[in-house]
Amino acid sequence: MIKAILWDFGGVLTTSPFEAFNRYEEMHDVPQDFIRGINAVNPTTNAWSKLENGLISIDAFDREFEAESRAAGYPIPGKDVLRLLSGAIRPRMVSALKQCKQQFKIGCLTNNIKPDEGSALNKNDEQLGEYLDIMGLFDVIIESSVEGVRKPDPEIYRIALSHLAVNAGECVFLDDLGINLKPARAMGMQTIKVLTVNEALEELTQHTGIQF
Repeated sequence: MIKAILWDFGGVLTTSPFEAFNRYEEMHDVPQDFIRGINAVNPTTNAWSKLENGLISIDAFDREFEAESRAAGYPIPGKDVLRLLSGAIRPRMVSALKQCKQQFKIGCLTNNIKPDEGSALNKNDEQLGEYLDIMGLFDVIIESSVEGVRKPDPEIYRIALSHLAVNAGECVFLDDLGINLKPARAMGMQTIKVLTVNEALEELTQHTGIQF
């Protein structure tokens, strides 16, 4: 029986940053999906990994990502990439989150950067307020920058389950990246890959019995 719903934030409750990455690439004559490709090389030790694990500052990430992208043929400042991360909120997903909260424990499992580094994302006050309102809905929040471990490392899923006080088989996890869903599924969680809002909510209905 499902007792908890675990949500990724970016790409699930907001639009995917990959869309912004592609717009940036088009504007700067960079091959499509180049930025995603840089983040996929040496995924446990690259600049992106170190930033989300809370190991380096924004300034250090800016330099290291630029060096990694330069080596691949198209130098891109890391801060440019960070400014692309703030997606638009998906109202239907937020509404579904609120409905789930009435019947289940809800948690957020997110790869992120340290809050005191967040100014690099250039969120306006209204957007920041909307983000904080959503985060305030969760019973527990598990952040990579706080835990020092990030998805898809299995340890962060164990931390999430511990905070929610449920077994893996009692939890549904929504994420927009298959690589992040794989370890959760291997542990016994029900998983939903968020490609479109409609498809994701249809699957969530199947798991929860709630009509969204």
